Amino acid sequence: MVANFATITSMTQNTRPINWIKAARKDFEDFPPGARDAVLDILTAAADGGFPAHVKPMKGIGSGVYEIALPYRGDAYRTIYTVHFREALWVIHAFQKKSKTGIKTPQAEVDLIRKRLVRLKEELR
Repeated sequence: MVANFATITSMTQNTRPINWIKAARKDFEDFPPGARDAVLDILTAAADGGFPAHVKPMKGIGSGVYEIALPYRGDAYRTIYTVHFREALWVIHAFQKKSKTGIKTPQAEVDLIRKRLVRLKEELR
């Protein structure tokens, strides 16, 4: 496995593994415990092939990339994952949305997501 990635696997037999880009996992660990638990539940449902609540396609990135938009205790948390790779679901970014106006993902976050996705595709060739 590539040094910049980490893997966790759900306990469900038919669930594909949930892999993380290490930087995304590190940012995710900064979420409050309740938000982390909710996102992990959503990721597990997605890895089982479902399309859970709080998930929507990530606009402007391409097909197969999804955003978990989780409101939690007055804050907004985002986790971006891709299903481009059949063998696993890959989490490529996690962040707390700080903007108080509008629902649009900040351009700097979108640029980072694009870079990580390109790098991931190169690493998994």
